This record gives sequence, structure tokens and C-alpha cells, in this order.
Amino acid sequence: MKYVVKLRNVRKSFGKTQALRSVSFDVYEGEIFGLIGPNGAGKTTTLRIISTLVRHDEGYVNVLGYELPKYKDYVRGKIAYLPEDARLYGRLTGWENLLYFAMIYSKDKEEAIRMAKLGAEISGLSPTDLHRKTSEYSKGMARRVAVARALMTKAPLVILDEPTTGLDVFSSYNIRKIIKKYAKELKVTIILSSHNILEIQYLCDRIALIDKGKILAVGTPEEILEQAKASNLEEAFIKLVGDSYE
Repeated sequence: MKYVVKLRNVRKSFGKTQALRSVSFDVYEGEIFGLIGPNGAGKTTTLRIISTLVRHDEGYVNVLGYELPKYKDYVRGKIAYLPEDARLYGRLTGWENLLYFAMIYSKDKEEAIRMAKLGAEISGLSPTDLHRKTSEYSKGMARRVAVARALMTKAPLVILDEPTTGLDVFSSYNIRKIIKKYAKELKVTIILSSHNILEIQYLCDRIALIDKGKILAVGTPEEILEQAKASNLEEAFIKLVGDSYE
């Protein structure tokens, strides 16, 4: 199976704080891979390292066949990264936001328009809503456009940091449907982080459980349930967190 991301014994500290402690896992081509853990577990630091925004202190990181940070400039052109705090340009409409980001990724105007049209389709918003300023959007509508702008690039690797944080139940459900549907249709590999265990279980082919910068388990949801002898992922996580401090 071809891997898209490979991490081996990755460590990262910020001052005296150890954010990551020997993190290792692989992400394979075409899968949705979930990184799950509580706030402060190291999820965002891990994603920022993979997306070339942060340098690791120790260990080995390979993305799309290229070692980081040596080939970071090449890798940046091949990934799409949506941070948790991503914002839209409020003075622009939803369509204008999509077109603006499409122009960054595209070679010419025609390609940018095609990409933006795909983004509009992915968002699921009506033409009327897409031509409203995003400053008027609900959080759910804004997040749908933000996720769409990442997926519309058809980047080989799409990284989504907490894509449903702060959203209500219905908005979160719509975002999950978008991710699951278009990951398959566009044939992209997705890494996403979340502290919502049910969300990860629904979306992901494989997952890594992380706590205090340490990977507790990696595998399919079924494999992790078996490993922890648990009936659900929440129970599995609690059991494995307990094991990590014995």
C-alpha cells in the first residue's frame, strides 16, 4: 500500500513544553485518516509539521515521497491545508472567496473558474447564498465554503484541522457528509483532526489516538476497539489513556 505521509519518532518542543514525544504513523493513499485527542494533545502541532508550517526538532517526516523540511517548498504546492481558525474574506461573496483561492492554485483564469465551480458544488450552497457577502453567513455556511475551497483543489493531500469545531449538530453533519462524499469522488487523501470521537468513527478509515504528544494506538476503528477490549471508541480512548500513565 502506497503511503502519502510517514512520521517516525517525531519530537517537537516549544520552550520547555514537549508538544510531541516520538510520534510515528503512516497515512496511505486514498484514505481518510483521523487524528483524535483532547485539546492540547498535539493534534494541531502534528498537522502543522505535515503541512510544512512548523519544523520538527527530531525524527523523520516524509510527505508525498519528499522529506521535510528539505523539500518543503515542493510539498506546499501539492497539499491543501485548512486550519481550525480559517476565515473567509467577509467583504467578498462566497463565490468570490472560492474564485480568489482558485486563482492561487490555478495556471490560468479558465482553470480557476472551473475549480471555483467545483468548490461551489462541494459547498452545497444555493446560487443566492454564494452571491451574498460571507460576513452575512452563519458559521455553518462559512465552514462549508472553507472546506470546499480546500477540497476543490484536488490536492493529493488535504489536511483539515478540527473542521467542525464550534458548529451546531446540523452544520457538523453537513460538513461530515461533504468530506466523506468528495474524498471518494475526488480520490484525495485526507488527514483530519478532531476531539469528537463519534465524528472520527463515522468518517475515518483509520485513526491515531494521541494524548500529551504521544500516540496511544493506530489502526482501523475495529482494530482499536479490539486492542482496548472496548465497545466504542470513547471507551477505548479512556482505557488507552489510562494505560499510558501506568
